[in-house]
Amino acid sequence: MASMTIRNLDDSLKQRLRLRAAAHGRSMEDEARDILRVALSTTGRQPGNLAAAIRARIAPTGGVALETPPREAIREAPDFSA
Repeated sequence: MASMTIRNLDDSLKQRLRLRAAAHGRSMEDEARDILRVALSTTGRQPGNLAAAIRARIAPTGGVALETPPREAIREAPDFSA
Protein backbone atom coordinates (compact mmCIF):
# COMPACT_ATOMS: atom_id res chain seq x y z
CA MET A 1 0.00 0.00 0.00
CA ALA A 2 1.33 3.45 -0.93
CA SER A 3 1.86 6.17 1.61
CA MET A 4 0.86 9.80 1.10
CA THR A 5 1.59 13.09 2.84
CA ILE A 6 -0.56 16.19 2.39
CA ARG A 7 1.24 19.45 3.09
CA ASN A 8 0.08 23.05 3.43
CA LEU A 9 -3.42 22.32 4.70
CA ASP A 10 -5.28 25.42 5.78
CA ASP A 11 -5.54 25.55 9.58
CA SER A 12 -9.34 25.90 9.48
CA LEU A 13 -9.59 22.86 7.18
CA LYS A 14 -7.37 20.86 9.51
CA GLN A 15 -9.50 21.91 12.49
CA ARG A 16 -12.71 20.86 10.70
CA LEU A 17 -11.14 17.50 9.87
CA ARG A 18 -10.09 17.08 13.50
CA LEU A 19 -13.62 17.86 14.74
CA ARG A 20 -15.24 15.58 12.16
CA ALA A 21 -12.86 12.74 13.06
CA ALA A 22 -13.62 13.18 16.76
CA ALA A 23 -17.37 13.17 16.06
CA HIS A 24 -16.97 9.85 14.24
CA GLY A 25 -14.62 8.40 16.88
CA ARG A 26 -11.61 7.93 14.64
CA SER A 27 -8.25 9.45 13.86
CA MET A 28 -7.78 12.33 11.42
CA GLU A 29 -6.01 9.92 9.08
CA ASP A 30 -8.91 7.45 9.17
CA GLU A 31 -11.38 10.29 8.62
CA ALA A 32 -9.43 11.64 5.63
CA ARG A 33 -9.22 8.10 4.22
CA ASP A 34 -12.99 7.70 4.55
CA ILE A 35 -13.67 11.08 2.94
CA LEU A 36 -11.49 10.13 -0.03
CA ARG A 37 -13.09 6.67 -0.29
CA VAL A 38 -16.60 8.12 -0.38
CA ALA A 39 -15.69 10.95 -2.76
CA LEU A 40 -13.97 8.63 -5.22
CA SER A 41 -16.44 5.75 -5.05
CA THR A 42 -19.18 7.71 -6.83
CA THR A 43 -19.26 7.81 -10.58
CA GLY A 44 -18.33 11.13 -12.11
CA ARG A 45 -21.63 11.76 -13.85
CA GLN A 46 -22.01 15.00 -15.67
CA PRO A 47 -24.96 17.18 -14.74
CA GLY A 48 -27.72 16.55 -17.22
CA ASN A 49 -31.22 17.52 -18.00
CA LEU A 50 -33.21 17.90 -14.77
CA ALA A 51 -36.47 16.75 -16.38
CA ALA A 52 -34.77 13.62 -17.74
CA ALA A 53 -33.26 12.88 -14.32
CA ILE A 54 -36.65 13.19 -12.63
CA ARG A 55 -38.29 11.05 -15.32
CA ALA A 56 -35.63 8.36 -14.90
CA ARG A 57 -36.15 8.36 -11.15
CA ILE A 58 -39.93 8.07 -11.36
CA ALA A 59 -40.13 5.66 -14.33
CA PRO A 60 -39.46 2.47 -12.29
CA THR A 61 -42.49 3.23 -10.10
CA GLY A 62 -44.79 3.43 -13.12
CA GLY A 63 -44.60 7.18 -13.55
CA VAL A 64 -47.11 9.80 -12.58
CA ALA A 65 -50.07 10.84 -14.72
CA LEU A 66 -50.83 14.51 -14.31
CA GLU A 67 -53.79 16.26 -15.88
CA THR A 68 -52.76 19.18 -18.05
CA PRO A 69 -54.88 22.20 -17.13
CA PRO A 70 -56.61 23.97 -20.03
CA ARG A 71 -54.88 27.06 -21.33
CA GLU A 72 -56.50 30.42 -20.94
CA ALA A 73 -56.28 33.40 -23.26
CA ILE A 74 -53.45 35.83 -22.61
CA ARG A 75 -54.61 38.83 -20.61
CA GLU A 76 -54.40 42.29 -22.08
CA ALA A 77 -51.42 44.30 -20.90
CA PRO A 78 -52.29 47.01 -18.36
CA ASP A 79 -52.45 50.58 -19.66
CA PHE A 80 -49.99 52.77 -17.76
CA SER A 81 -50.35 55.78 -20.04
CA ALA A 82 -52.71 57.71 -17.73
